[in-house]
Amino acid sequence: MNEKVLLGTRNVAIVGPYLSGKTTLLESILSVSGAVSRKGRVQDRNTVGDGAVEARDRQMSVEINAASTEYGGVRFTFLDCPGSVEFAQETYNALIGVDAVVIVCEPVGDRVLTLAPLFKFLDDWEIPHLVFINKMDRANNNFMEILQSLKKVSSRPLIPHQYPIGQGENLVGFIELVTEQAYHYHPGAPADPVPMPQSLEIQEKAARAEMLEVLAEFDDHLLEELLEDINPSQEEILTDLKMELGADLIVPVFVGVADQDFGVRPLLEALLRETPEPEVVAERRGITLHAEEPIAQVLKTYFTAQGSRLSLVRVWQGILTDGIVLNGVRTGGVYRLMGQQQQSLTSAKAGEIVALGRLDGIRTGDTLTASGSDSPTELPKAEQLAPVFAMAIVPEKRNDEVKLSAALGKLLEEDPSLVWEQHGDTHEVILWGQGDIHLQVALDRLRRKYNLPMSTHLPQVPYRETIRKATNVHGRYKHQTGGHGQFGDVYLDIKPVSRGTGFSFSETIVGGVVPRQYIPGVEMGVREYLSHGPLGFPVVDVAVTLTNGSYHSVDSSEQAFKQAARIAMQEGMVKCEPVLLEPIISIEISIPNEFTSKVLRLVSGRRGQILGYDVKPGWVGWDRVSAYLPQAEMHDLIVELRSQTLGVGSFQWQPDHLQEVPDKLAERVLVVTGNGK
Repeated sequence: MNEKVLLGTRNVAIVGPYLSGKTTLLESILSVSGAVSRKGRVQDRNTVGDGAVEARDRQMSVEINAASTEYGGVRFTFLDCPGSVEFAQETYNALIGVDAVVIVCEPVGDRVLTLAPLFKFLDDWEIPHLVFINKMDRANNNFMEILQSLKKVSSRPLIPHQYPIGQGENLVGFIELVTEQAYHYHPGAPADPVPMPQSLEIQEKAARAEMLEVLAEFDDHLLEELLEDINPSQEEILTDLKMELGADLIVPVFVGVADQDFGVRPLLEALLRETPEPEVVAERRGITLHAEEPIAQVLKTYFTAQGSRLSLVRVWQGILTDGIVLNGVRTGGVYRLMGQQQQSLTSAKAGEIVALGRLDGIRTGDTLTASGSDSPTELPKAEQLAPVFAMAIVPEKRNDEVKLSAALGKLLEEDPSLVWEQHGDTHEVILWGQGDIHLQVALDRLRRKYNLPMSTHLPQVPYRETIRKATNVHGRYKHQTGGHGQFGDVYLDIKPVSRGTGFSFSETIVGGVVPRQYIPGVEMGVREYLSHGPLGFPVVDVAVTLTNGSYHSVDSSEQAFKQAARIAMQEGMVKCEPVLLEPIISIEISIPNEFTSKVLRLVSGRRGQILGYDVKPGWVGWDRVSAYLPQAEMHDLIVELRSQTLGVGSFQWQPDHLQEVPDKLAERVLVVTGNGK
């Protein structure tokens, strides 16, 4: 019998802020469990995680990296998730497919606020998670202070699973609070049991009491034991830890130093012992299809440099085999990923995370079934983050323009948080994302994978113009070149209308002074002129009426009246006091309330109009600021907002209305755009 068939499975995501040591923790786990013979280092660019060129160039995670190992008779698949907020969509898309999450953080109380959005996502989705406080050898706060800081950003109670043992500024071991056994770390080897340090007995007792009191909130029997001063058994405590963690009711906290392997084995033991089995997680997700019906969900889409497509999927039910047809598409291989390496499999069973080849047309987040896309079952997807940062892009080689849309399509399949548009007014190709680094990574991929180097510049602001006063104007077009000539003669009334009305054309011709067949030419001439008004921008909120005119029975034509209308508009619009308009966006900014006053000043300093602020629903200690903001002030707003809010501030926006540009600013805009006089 093949022993591997009998192995259980666990899928665990490793998440945390940039520089917290997630990739280092994964490398340590793979080393300790024997999956790699030599542990890599991020600085040496030889880790299993962060294998993409874009990640190694920046020494940061920019996409999901999957790696598998075996430990204690269970196959673990770990997903190393990006820590930068600019790649949060990658992380969220992957988290919905795991059984548990390890949140890695540094022992710095002032930085725990950066974890708030992550805790909120996990709690909203009820995904079991625990905390690994890394780099404890550099702690600038004591353990209980760090724990108290972490509690402020979690809606679930955090409970200490271990208590660190320090010696001076060094972390030398830990006390396991379930067994009350102390251990000393040893580089490259399991920790040794040692007697309980007398100097830590009081702290250990207090930390253990806190753990038991929280567990007793969910277990009446344990509560009775505590009230009667009965010391509960280790088995009972472990059973409660497993049940409460699996139900996302508690968040156990562990400590260690990943680059020295300190604390990694106890963490693996806890993942083995206390995290829920895949079938338990599937049941909590409401997977109710017949047990033999395959069902999976795409967590990530990859395009290799050779052009092949891989879809990282969570198998929720049934068995996937090579060549199986899912949603009408035949798979081209089943693979287990180890960073950038692929291991071919004949099948994958429920509870596994694997990669499937050649699922053309299948997107990240899609639910896959053998019965196809008409299946009534559709698993929920992570919410799409709104784009907040943009660049206009142009191929460095003009001949590459024809390849751009296809390459961008693949780029967006690989990274759904990107958006691109061909702007209708400025005619620019604009790439939207979550920040400057995010877009730079996308541009690197265009260059490396699709041989499409790009030039970039700030997107143009789609200014408009309108008029402040009305006028009457006469336009005549007369052209004679021998034979039939061209003659058109019109009188137009031009007047402003209320903001947002747009453009309207009408006529009050009587007596046939302008024949009916020529009136469409007049309107066409007016519209063509308004596409590029006296200030150089499209004109809006103007009404034009054809009131009079004359024609020639031989020389008049629709084209002649079109030219006459353009002449009239060109002469008349400059008399109407043209004024520049800028687009105003409606913006909603989410921040911790300790930063609200800073954000109000930030918006006001960018010519914004504060509409109000209140508590953000469902977010303890967070505010929501509503405002109007000129689109011209939006470009690097997300950069400054994050710099003032420890990286956690975010916003959503949508176009709202047009507004006059202040005169002095309008003069500068016209000079910069080349439309100034």
